[in-house]
Amino acid sequence: MKTFCGRANPTTGAIEWEEEDEDYDYHQEIARSSYADMLHDKDRNEKYHSGIRAAVCRVKERGQRAIVLDIGTGTGLLAMMAVRAGADYCYAIEVFKPMADVARKIVDKNGFGNKIKIINKHSTEVTVGPDGDMSCRANILVTELFDTELIGEGALPSYEHAHKYLVQEECEAVPHRATVYAQLVESEHMWAWNKVLPIHIQLEGGKGERVIVPSRDMQMCAGCPCVYDIQLNQVNRNHFTTLTEAIEIFRVDFSKAVSSLPARHTVQTRATTSGLAQVALSWWDIDMDPEGNIKCTMAPYWAHPTPDNIQWRDHWMQCVYFLPKELPIHEGECLHISAMHDDYSLWYKLEHNSDECDTDVLRERPLCSCHAHLMCNRQRFGELNDQQRNEAYIKALKTVYSLEISAMSRRVMEKILAANKLTGKVIVSEKRPEQLTLVDLDNKQVSVLIGEPFFTTSLLPWHNLYFWYARTYLAKLLRSEFTVLPQSAMLLAMAVEFENLWRIRAPCGVCEGFNVSLMDEMIQNSLNFRECQEAEPHPLWEYPCRALSDPCQILSFDFRQEIPEQPVYCTGSMKLLRSGTCHGVVLWMDYCLTNDISISTGLTRPYSNMGDCNWNPHCKQGVYFLNSVTNPMTSTDGLNSVAYSVTFHPETGELGMDFKRAP
Repeated sequence: MKTFCGRANPTTGAIEWEEEDEDYDYHQEIARSSYADMLHDKDRNEKYHSGIRAAVCRVKERGQRAIVLDIGTGTGLLAMMAVRAGADYCYAIEVFKPMADVARKIVDKNGFGNKIKIINKHSTEVTVGPDGDMSCRANILVTELFDTELIGEGALPSYEHAHKYLVQEECEAVPHRATVYAQLVESEHMWAWNKVLPIHIQLEGGKGERVIVPSRDMQMCAGCPCVYDIQLNQVNRNHFTTLTEAIEIFRVDFSKAVSSLPARHTVQTRATTSGLAQVALSWWDIDMDPEGNIKCTMAPYWAHPTPDNIQWRDHWMQCVYFLPKELPIHEGECLHISAMHDDYSLWYKLEHNSDECDTDVLRERPLCSCHAHLMCNRQRFGELNDQQRNEAYIKALKTVYSLEISAMSRRVMEKILAANKLTGKVIVSEKRPEQLTLVDLDNKQVSVLIGEPFFTTSLLPWHNLYFWYARTYLAKLLRSEFTVLPQSAMLLAMAVEFENLWRIRAPCGVCEGFNVSLMDEMIQNSLNFRECQEAEPHPLWEYPCRALSDPCQILSFDFRQEIPEQPVYCTGSMKLLRSGTCHGVVLWMDYCLTNDISISTGLTRPYSNMGDCNWNPHCKQGVYFLNSVTNPMTSTDGLNSVAYSVTFHPETGELGMDFKRAP
């Protein structure tokens, strides 16, 4: 049996499907998982451990046997905690087969094989009875089914089914409850992640400005009900103004029957400041016990009970929800904030009057009517609204031609052209570059060829080199003397020390006294698989790091020339200039629009004297984790270097790379 995997093809700009070995998808899932990140979350682990001990104790005090059901057991950690706490037996469910297999081995290695049964099924397929997966219903329910949005991994349907078929009535649950909070803010910075805003172009000679406006349906569009999950602790406090206090929106009691039906939760509050309500910031906490003495919170720094001691997490962050429309509010005004959800997602709405609330929850779900939200992600909106970036392009541009192979993108562009009375002045062709002929251009050769470059299929910074392939396909349509913008690009790299991101690749070994090293071995085996040895995309503005070397130009790409036929390669080393632990190498692209105008997808300004970095918030950078994540490579000011070997393969558009400690 073979597995087909989708990959972006930089030579065509399209997603193509390739056949891989049947285990390939498992390798990808394991290598890109956050199992290690969760196990490194000491606050989470300790709170679960305390909550499980308390639940087992309550059951034992009633004179009952403690039968535990652990849904989504992963490594079996929570199940082992339960048995160590005195549970008589534990049924541990894990749907992902490779994880279930390693969980059995971990449980056996720690000596709990006779009291823990690993069930490799989805919890909704588990049966109870003499011949079933479970011999009886459990009286303690332990789960970790949560994502940043709380319910996005199907927690509600799973709990609903478990209470109906797998656990006793009024069972003990760990966690016992979850509480969702929200806070309204005004934020021009975040609102720019939500939709295309007007672009202001200053006319030469101080003769005023020209404004390029989005179409009316784009301005009025309610957007889509997709959460933007980010490390809100990395958002500068100056980038938003709080308009209300952080308020409790709703609770879910996991010890009782849970419903996955659509629901609305409306809370009344008062505005603490006047402003324009644009965004609902949201997070949650979980109480591991009924009394609320064992609490694990995702609150951001300004609402956190211990702001100077916040546990770093990548598996649970905070949420940004965009309101369907901006609403002006005044200090002291009574507001009604509604959080609505189906079985997997949340969305927010603000009303001045509770009578405005619609009784049909699903009808209030924001839906994109302008197509732009189907074409652009949050980072792309931010990029399009970046005034400095736009000014660089405006300064470099003289003439515009447009080629767009995506039907949806064409429709959006045509709306913008119509809104700015440019229909007919800019012709949008639906043909691919290799299909275009002089006939399509009214027998006129191209004198100026431009691109951002940006392509929706691009995952890593160098995937946008498809622009170079498009330029090569169009060679016969270009004049002998032509201008291309950008005219070139550079691939840059820099050795870094991450503050916390290294944890997602670091082995765990022993967690809360349990040996989980077999999971470390499973992940490392998958990381050694072919594609998993490559760089992976991360938005580094959310993940602080220190530069240990200077930025190093690895490869250059001259768009004034056609794609070369032979591979382009480069070898060298980056000297580590600062003391620290080198966790990996960051890679990004800089584009030279003209000889003196460039834009970067990486550093937005030179790093500080201490090596602190500021990264482009609209792009994901490539991160190549060194093996030194497991065997730290330390530097003492210039005594170490990172050797590199990078090859650009023109036939595939891929970059082969290897970074390691210099010999």
